[in-house]
Amino acid sequence: MSQVDEQRGTFTCLVADDSQFARKNVAAIVAKLGGSIVGEAKNGIEALDLFTALSPDLVLLDITMPQLDGLGTLRAIIERNPNAKVVIISSLGNKEMVWKAIGLGAKSFLTKPLNADYAALVIGDVIRGEGGGPR
Repeated sequence: MSQVDEQRGTFTCLVADDSQFARKNVAAIVAKLGGSIVGEAKNGIEALDLFTALSPDLVLLDITMPQLDGLGTLRAIIERNPNAKVVIISSLGNKEMVWKAIGLGAKSFLTKPLNADYAALVIGDVIRGEGGGPR
């Protein structure tokens, strides 16, 4: 069951990115939206372990990570929970990668460097169930 509190706008989020700087930037955007970061992973294996343990409302997932890349991680997350809300975040903003991620089950896609206002809009849409692909 989702932990989203529609009245207060709160939600839980797992951030997976091998860059600590990127994780902190994303965490600031999530906090502005009223969400809380319940876990941070620096590779796909950690992300899967945390996803399984924490059942977050949202996963913000980098594509390029060590041990297990974002697309492999996304595939495994969707296998565990077909309704998982995952937003891919990567500097690899080519159309082929975007559509591959969406085809695997990502709700949307953001490119680095993040525009905080745009990222907040996309994340908010996905949390409310309005995400349906890249904007």
